[in-house]
Order: sequence, then structure tokens, then C-alpha cells
Amino acid sequence: MRKKALAFLGLMIWLVLVIGFMLLAKTLDLEIFFVLWLIGTLVIAELASDASANAAYMRNLRYVIACGVFIFGIIVALKILEILNA
Repeated sequence: MRKKALAFLGLMIWLVLVIGFMLLAKTLDLEIFFVLWLIGTLVIAELASDASANAAYMRNLRYVIACGVFIFGIIVALKILEILNA
């Protein structure tokens, strides 16, 4: 339970920092926020995982990461199409 709480706290701190810097830069972009959220989630998942432990929350986190990577791929494909059409 301790790792789960630390992972959640670490991700929340990361997201608050991202939002803070986005507000300071006056550039609120949902795509950038999503990519930075995904990076933070991947780092937290790697730090919280054990090779021997297979907790239920880590299995669920893998599904969230898989969906995030899929959405990231869609964002990248749309950006490439946007560049090619310009």
C-alpha cells in the first residue's frame, strides 16, 4: 500500500508542476499536458514496479499506460499529417 500511495503522490506532484509551468508560460495545451502526463506515469510505473511483485494496481496501471501510448500514437500521426498537409 505504501508504494501505491507514493506513486500517486509522485504523479500528482508531477502534474501540479506541469500545470504550474504551463500557467507561467501562458501556454495551456492539452496535447503537451497529455504527453507529459504519460512520461510521468511511465517513470512512476517503472519506479514502483518490482520484478517479483505483481500487484493488482500495477496490472491496471499497465492498461492505462497501453491506452496512453495508443493515444500518443494517434497524436503523433495527426501531427505528421498536419505537417505533410502544410
